[in-house]
Amino acid sequence: MSLTLSTAQAIIAEAFDAGREREFKPLTVVVLDAGGHVIAAARQDGASNSRFEIAQGKAYGALSLGMGSRALMERAEQQPYFIAAAAAAIGGRLIPVPGGVLVRGDDGALVGAVGISGDTSDNDEAAASVAAKAAGLTPQVA
Repeated sequence: MSLTLSTAQAIIAEAFDAGREREFKPLTVVVLDAGGHVIAAARQDGASNSRFEIAQGKAYGALSLGMGSRALMERAEQQPYFIAAAAAAIGGRLIPVPGGVLVRGDDGALVGAVGISGDTSDNDEAAASVAAKAAGLTPQVA
């Protein structure tokens, strides 16, 4: 299974709905395929500057190291030199805070990642997880 444009757009719509329902600040959502390529991205009106780069860094870092960005945060706390070196190796595209969620298809295969930025990191991660589930995918935060 691959992540299609239609599914990526559904993830974005679901994330925006989740954010509105929970009264989150305006979100920016980036959906990447398993190779780290942007399939779709969108920002809500009022989202602050540079949220695309942060959301992409959460998702890209998760894909690059094979774990959700919450797990990357925990790893950064334990091994800051490793995370700094990994960030340098992938051109700085690693944001080790919650909000970057790996997504798996119904067969368990990795199909991509969702990165969200705009509210607290925990709320960003919650919106990403809800959106992935609503689109029929399995989110992986750890």
